[in-house]
Formats: sequence, C-alpha cells, structure tokens
Amino acid sequence: MDSLDAIILGIIQGFTEFLPVSSSGHLEIGKAILGDNSLPEDSMLFTVVLHFATALSTIVVFRKDIWNLFAGLLKCKWNEETQFSVKIIISMIPAMIVGLFFEEQLESFFGGNIAFVGAMLLVTALLLWLADRSKNTGRKVSNNNALIIGISQAIAMLPGISRSGATISTSVLLGNDKSKAARFSFLMVVPLIFGKIAKDVLSGELFSESINYTSLGLGFISAFVCGLIACTWMISLVRKSKLSYFAIYCVVVGLIAIGVSFI
Repeated sequence: MDSLDAIILGIIQGFTEFLPVSSSGHLEIGKAILGDNSLPEDSMLFTVVLHFATALSTIVVFRKDIWNLFAGLLKCKWNEETQFSVKIIISMIPAMIVGLFFEEQLESFFGGNIAFVGAMLLVTALLLWLADRSKNTGRKVSNNNALIIGISQAIAMLPGISRSGATISTSVLLGNDKSKAARFSFLMVVPLIFGKIAKDVLSGELFSESINYTSLGLGFISAFVCGLIACTWMISLVRKSKLSYFAIYCVVVGLIAIGVSFI
C-alpha cells in the first residue's frame, strides 16, 4: 500500500467511524477500489491502527467526560461516574470474548468480500431506520442495557455493520435517551481499541518486516484529524434525529457493493 492510498483510507476511516455507515465496511470497499492485495491479517492490522487513531480523537472530544470518570473512580465511591464505568466494562465483555477466541475467524472477513459488506450495510440501514422512529426519552443506560449494547458492538466487528450505528440504534430501541446513547457508544469502544493495540504490540504484530510504517503513520494522522470533525458532527446529528438519511445511504452503497461483486 502506498502513501496516497493510506491517506485516502485514513480519511475514509476518520469520517465514517463516528457516522453510522460502518467504517470497517467502507475501508474494505476502499481497499478493493484501490486494489489493495494485503493478506487478511495485514488488512486487519491496518484497520485496527486506523481505529486506534479515531479512538484517540474520541478521547480529545470527550476529554472532560473521561477526566470526570477518572476523578469519580479515584474517590472510591459508588457515584455516577463509577456506575458509568461499570457499564462500560460490562459492555466490553462480548467483544472481548469474540476478540480473544474468534480472532482468526474475524480476520477472514477482512479479505475484500464486498458482497458480504454490502449485505451487512443493508442490516445497518434497517437498524438506523428503526432507531430514527423511536421517541426520545430521558432514560440512562442500565447495566442490562449495557450488556445488550455490548453484544451489538461484538456483532458490529463484522465489516459492514456500523459499530456506532448498531450500538446507538440498540440503545435507542431499548428506550434510552439518544444523546446519552451516542455518548455511551463513543466511549465504550475506547478501552477495546487500546486493548487490541496493546495486544498487537506485545505479540509483535506491529513490528513485522512487511509493514510499511510510513503508510501506516500517514493513515493514522489522516484518520485522527478527520475523526475529530466527524465525532462532533455525529453527536449533533443524533440529537436532531437524522439517522434515516444514513439508512438511505447504507442501502445505496450496500446495493452497489453487492452489484459490483458480481461483475
């Protein structure tokens, strides 16, 4: 992968990570268009690094929330921040199980299977359409809700299923407030991404001779910058209930991807 391709894919990741259109699905489509012939495990590694960049942009946008969570935990009391942190931990369990025990099976989906990506985008569209018709409430995410949302996040590890779309839609369909659902969705993925990067560092996967670190770095930077813009924009869109627009977009891209796969 050359530097220009990495920058383009970084821009795609940055703008689509927080929008409910599946960043991993768009990355797979982008790789196919650019003619990337990376092995599934290398393709997966590049995707994880770009997700790490957008996780950092999440920290920047939600720095006050994250600082308040840490401050609340340091008080060692069962306060609102501690309860929220427990919910984040609960939500991580399903994705951790998938990541630890089904990593090889998951990597097999990151080899340019555009028809599969297209089909999953149609699933994402359905979730967004249903969520956009739910009434806004003042309810917070409960512990049981956190586990169900976590299962949605685990399923969304498949390319084409939007992580933010699936988790926000699931949360809203469970009756939770839309803005609270978006905040929870964006924060719940940060520990997982950092955990995955730490695992790859310790296992040596980030130090392979086949890795083009220049391309990886350029992709990282472009994903981080674009992620800062998209994260702020997405919060506003969720509050204004415009998810149906993205549902239409997912249907169009999904059908095109399926159609192209048969050419």
